[in-house]
Amino acid sequence: MKESVPFRAWYYFRMGWSTYFAFIFASVNTLTVTYFLAIENYPVLQQAFPSFVHYIVVIILVGVPLLVAIGYIHFKKSPSFRAEASVTYESNPWALRDLVNSEYNLVLSFKILQMITKLSKQENLDQNELGQIHELEKELKEFLESRTGGNKKDLEFFKTWK
Repeated sequence: MKESVPFRAWYYFRMGWSTYFAFIFASVNTLTVTYFLAIENYPVLQQAFPSFVHYIVVIILVGVPLLVAIGYIHFKKSPSFRAEASVTYESNPWALRDLVNSEYNLVLSFKILQMITKLSKQENLDQNELGQIHELEKELKEFLESRTGGNKKDLEFFKTWK
């Protein structure tokens, strides 16, 4: 953990810079430049935006809802966000491990639920069910024993799962 402090600080710095400072700075810069270099020099645009304050108000009233809609489309309607998420899982072994673990947890939870339901009805598990349980146990044991942070077992599972 101690050797990662500079990298963590660098990450926090980049997030603060890009998410807050650069965003605000770029917004103010864009509004200022577009108004004073473009709108002030064209009488037609000057009539639409008589002052910098009018320009800001119109940009906020039109631009903010438009950008919210574009962000919504990016996350909910376009395939680009799914591609970004896929790349994130492929490149981040910790996030990928959580995903793979949750998939195995679902399989195990389902199998346990089936067993509990059957046992609560005072029924015994048949040989086929016991064989499935042993096969699942063997598969999971092999996966856990062969899996390391660097050998890409989680990535192989992820690519076959999706």
